[in-house]
Amino acid sequence: MTAVRFSRLAVVALLALVLSACIGGVKDTGDDGFISGSGEITFIDPGKRKPAPVLSGTDLDGQSISTEDFAGKVLVVNLWGSWCAPCRKEAPALQKASTELADQNVQFVGLLTKDDPASAKAFNAKFDITYPSIDDSAGRNQAAFADTLPSVAIPTTWIVDSNGKVAARVMGELTDATLRGLVEQTKKSTQ
Repeated sequence: MTAVRFSRLAVVALLALVLSACIGGVKDTGDDGFISGSGEITFIDPGKRKPAPVLSGTDLDGQSISTEDFAGKVLVVNLWGSWCAPCRKEAPALQKASTELADQNVQFVGLLTKDDPASAKAFNAKFDITYPSIDDSAGRNQAAFADTLPSVAIPTTWIVDSNGKVAARVMGELTDATLRGLVEQTKKSTQ
């Protein structure tokens, strides 16, 4: 092997190592063409929270929707796609929590990414999802979290406190216990 070729291979290997370190809690699954999270949880102390972006667009039926419609509630915002295996795994827990926490001033909102509304509607019918989703095919709403807690994984779930500030983020599949714990911790920290 020539010295030049060896140098190129060494540079490529070093670059791959550096890039893999930069994305630490996520992994490329390779089979679905997306990056799934490791379940990394970030919780922000109340005094350090930043305002959540206003998310808006059309729902899966083409009707206008905005998170401003849910002001004063704790919001659970879930970035998902019908093609995403971890999204399918977490869907029953999200729907169950959405139903059971609705009378506790908690609202769930989906952010549909890289998908079409017809596939998403079929997904929602299969998993009995009743909370609304915003069609975010262009990624505008997802990108709006860049100044608070950006997402680099699908699924990602954000918890927004009742004061409209981003309190937490989970990159990857959620469990029912984790979700309920974060909602409860968010509610207690903003009282």
